[in-house]
Amino acid sequence: MKVAMVSEHANPLATLGGVDAGGQNVHVAALATELGRQGIEVVVYTRRDSTRPEQTVALAPGVTVDHICAGPARPVPKDELVRWMPAFARELAGRWTGNAPDLVHAHFWMSGLASCQASRPLGIPVVQTFHALGVVKRRHQGAKDTSPARRLRVERLLARGVDHIVATCSDEVFELRRLGADGRRISVVPCGVDLARFHPGGPIAPRAPGRHRLVVVGRLVERKGIADVIAALGRLPETEMVVAGGPAYADLERDTDVRRLRAIAAEHGVAGRVTLLGRVGHQAMPALLRSADVVVCVPWYEPFGIVPIEAMACGVPVVASAVGGMIDTVVDDVTGVHVPARAPVPLAATLRRLLCDPDLRRRLGEAGAARTRSRFGWERVGRATADVYSDLLGIRRSRRSEARR
Repeated sequence: MKVAMVSEHANPLATLGGVDAGGQNVHVAALATELGRQGIEVVVYTRRDSTRPEQTVALAPGVTVDHICAGPARPVPKDELVRWMPAFARELAGRWTGNAPDLVHAHFWMSGLASCQASRPLGIPVVQTFHALGVVKRRHQGAKDTSPARRLRVERLLARGVDHIVATCSDEVFELRRLGADGRRISVVPCGVDLARFHPGGPIAPRAPGRHRLVVVGRLVERKGIADVIAALGRLPETEMVVAGGPAYADLERDTDVRRLRAIAAEHGVAGRVTLLGRVGHQAMPALLRSADVVVCVPWYEPFGIVPIEAMACGVPVVASAVGGMIDTVVDDVTGVHVPARAPVPLAATLRRLLCDPDLRRRLGEAGAARTRSRFGWERVGRATADVYSDLLGIRRSRRSEARR
């Protein structure tokens, strides 16, 4: 099977932690690698945002990354990329004419737009993973939503028009049905975690004695809820908070989100207990997660959320806002605790209860590690995705056979 995976802004080779580099980059890289391991030939098409990499780069056995020239060869905020999607689609069509993949798997709405424009004249089926829906983003961010105006309309057309949709959680299915998607064309396949890297055993990042530690991992944008954790920290004496994400450490002083978070920490009197690490490499992440008493993930909304399952895989309890995919992944009072989003006071009360009860933390951590091993390994996720591909191609072959008869 030959699969074209399209990820216009989330390059699987990118360094994580920037404004537009996060969970989708991890997902695309790991899924493509696992599919390649299972014998599927994968080419990941992403926009060229630098003059440095070669046009085609090997990612893993059976997997290559093809950098498409569409727009300037420099980083561009993803919300400004839609103007170059017609050029992106033309380049895709040129590559697929005469050398068509069996199917296209598009990641994010702009990839879906370009993939459909390129594939429809060639008769190539399209599988869509949205990763985030504009209607949800608009609901939670309101006027602060910087998405292009056409996003909601395009996502509605994609939901109704692509051959199949891979949703990452059950909450997303309800949103897709509201957009008019046919439930028979939706499969739920969660994101995965690298169980060889994220597990309870292994190095633990150093920490100061005599303090509890909260770890927060993610982009520093407002919707990730880091300010709510800082506010909760003001009610938790003898507790430190370590934040991984954002720009490189050397660039922290120039970052507007860093300045915003530091001002909030000073306002709550906890500036001396909040450490911003900046960007942390994926190799160092397991040790940092293992150093936590609790990993806190309280975004306003979250399509899936990879950090909670990485933390659970490391045997660390998770406090998560009860939104999006975290409703599925974090089992309340079994592998972690759900809290309301944007609610520092209930968050502080929940954290206090966990920090005061090491036996409870241990039980939650053990259950989280077991759940992750059984449900979220990439081998399982890759096989479920490959099954979606095979079923779709089987249905199309049956329809062509019936048409010929």
